[in-house]
Amino acid sequence: MKTEKEKMLAGELYNPQDTVLAEERLQARLLLKKINDTPENEKKGRLRLIKQLMPHAKAALWIQPPFYCDYGSNIITGEQVFFNFNCVVLDVATVTIGSRTFIGPNVQLYTALHPEDSVLRATGLCLAKPIVIGEDVWIGGNTVVCAGVTIGNRSIIGAGSVVTKDVPDDAFAAGNPCKVIRRVIENEAFRKDKQ
Repeated sequence: MKTEKEKMLAGELYNPQDTVLAEERLQARLLLKKINDTPENEKKGRLRLIKQLMPHAKAALWIQPPFYCDYGSNIITGEQVFFNFNCVVLDVATVTIGSRTFIGPNVQLYTALHPEDSVLRATGLCLAKPIVIGEDVWIGGNTVVCAGVTIGNRSIIGAGSVVTKDVPDDAFAAGNPCKVIRRVIENEAFRKDKQ
């Protein structure tokens, strides 16, 4: 028989009031309080706390407080990922973020879902779908990324977007609902100068 945590991570209906899950959320919130209260001149201490909260994060993760999440342990980042002020990550399912991705202020990543059927929803059971964000992505401020979405490598999401569907590689997408507007053109001359 699966635990409630196993069901949650598998995208199945689960009970969010399970004692193990409730305790993990409590521990995450206690760490978040410390992270968010850490003075700017104590960056090393803050980084140690972030590593406790997000053990699957790679090097040079930078979070500008305040920051909020459900568990932290379900956030997987590549190297040099940046979260600007006031981001929220509901990491009920995994949130995977590729290297060198910039996440603007007030961005919200929601893996959490409630059943569409009102009778089932009234039981309190929940479910979730993972979010995958590629490498070298830029997500503009005040964007919401919904459960189950994948954003491709090198794509840009315009500020204030609500991303409800996948975005391919190398796309500039924006709006509510977010739609691909054009292809991102890489600056080949600049790349050659840097090699």
